[in-house]
Amino acid sequence: MQASCESVPGVVVAGLRGGSGKTIISLGITAAWKRMNIAVSPFKKGPDYIDAGWLSLAAGRPCYNLDTYLCDSAVVQQSYLSHSQYCDIALVEGNRGLYDGIDTDGSTSTAELAKLLNLPVVLVLDCTKSTRTMAALLLGCMHFDPQVRIAGVILNQVAGKRHQKKVAANIERFCKIPVFGAVPKLGSEDFPERHMGLVPSAEHGSSHKALAAVAKMATDHIDLNALYRAIIDDCTTCGKQKIPIAHQHLLAGHKPTAPAVSVPTKNQQPQNQVVIGVIRDSAFQFYYPDNLEALKNLGAHIVFISPLNQKTLPDVDALYMGGGFPETHAPQLAENTHFRDHLKRLSLKGLPIYAECGGLIFLGQSISLKDKEYPMSGILPIWFGLSIKPQGHGYTRVQVKHENPFYRFGEMLKGHEFRYSKILKIDFQDHEMAFSMERGKGILDKKDGFFKNNTFGTYTHIHALGSVSWAPSLVANARAYKARRYP
Repeated sequence: MQASCESVPGVVVAGLRGGSGKTIISLGITAAWKRMNIAVSPFKKGPDYIDAGWLSLAAGRPCYNLDTYLCDSAVVQQSYLSHSQYCDIALVEGNRGLYDGIDTDGSTSTAELAKLLNLPVVLVLDCTKSTRTMAALLLGCMHFDPQVRIAGVILNQVAGKRHQKKVAANIERFCKIPVFGAVPKLGSEDFPERHMGLVPSAEHGSSHKALAAVAKMATDHIDLNALYRAIIDDCTTCGKQKIPIAHQHLLAGHKPTAPAVSVPTKNQQPQNQVVIGVIRDSAFQFYYPDNLEALKNLGAHIVFISPLNQKTLPDVDALYMGGGFPETHAPQLAENTHFRDHLKRLSLKGLPIYAECGGLIFLGQSISLKDKEYPMSGILPIWFGLSIKPQGHGYTRVQVKHENPFYRFGEMLKGHEFRYSKILKIDFQDHEMAFSMERGKGILDKKDGFFKNNTFGTYTHIHALGSVSWAPSLVANARAYKARRYP
């Protein structure tokens, strides 16, 4: 099943492997188009938070994740269509190599997503120490699955004009597709990397300056007009109907007629509304827009809270703590004893708390970094450390094995985990771990979902459009907590 003909023009930016430069080039194109008054709807293929955060900043609108492992294909299609409908063009950044997936069929690959959404692909080719071979690799990609429409390429890491001309000439002769640009080798000062990706935009010291730099890079080295026209032509050729009329010459200004965000539906009446606090600052920043919107759609009012800057929590009916990098903010988190103590008191009173990854760490007793121990909130009896290598990385599949406040016994959930933290010490009873890991590592011994009272911590990140019970459960817990306090 392919996307409807009524979708806006769009493109998938892919690579031959992870680290080929598709993120920087996707950001540059998005930021440059925005400066040309083109309304870009950004998407990130896969569960990545960091790239999505940068793309959101570059486009000036939310970036939504499209993941056919976490969500059904029809749900992914609908997300793409609904979130791009008021824009001029959509840009989907792929992940890993074009055909890479979790199985030999490539069912979760960037290529399959492009086919599902009926979008052309622009390949970013890392040309380091290579010329004619790039044409051979590209030709292989073109023939590997003829249903994938490779509309052209952007060369990356070219060593100079001579190198660029050799690669481009071979591609144009043997592959007969356009080369939209050639980006020279760039320094890393604007986008330093941490762990397995870019530094999160919330932690980058000069994010807007960095985006201005990549926008200039795209403007200087990529034919943005030719790329835009090629995508429009592809849209016309494949029969899509919704062509933006405001960009006949690619430079005319255009404002979308409505915001490209999900509109809450069937909200509860104000008197039944619950308040859900979301821990969000530079330490805790990993949230899918779909997760927050799912809570709002069920009538929740969202309040953002920072344990870095606030001494106490406001009056909330539940708390959602996402992932991030609490280890880089451990001294500040440890120093804020008022917030930590208040959070622990609320947990003992039964406040529903749902925490993922970095949020799980903050629920623990402490985190040890370079022989120094930093106290956390002390709610769950876990002591954390940090490794130099990933301790859990990839998709997860869990079964709910024990009764708990948030999920039904026997329920199956798909998610993902990505962590460098490790468990130094833990004290738990088996029935306090809700999840049995069928795929992934979890907290310990293929177990995850540690809970006490109404506090639940897990390494598994879930997506609300794939784990459809999560948002209703959190809102129901919030409503029950509110009813106990105000009978």
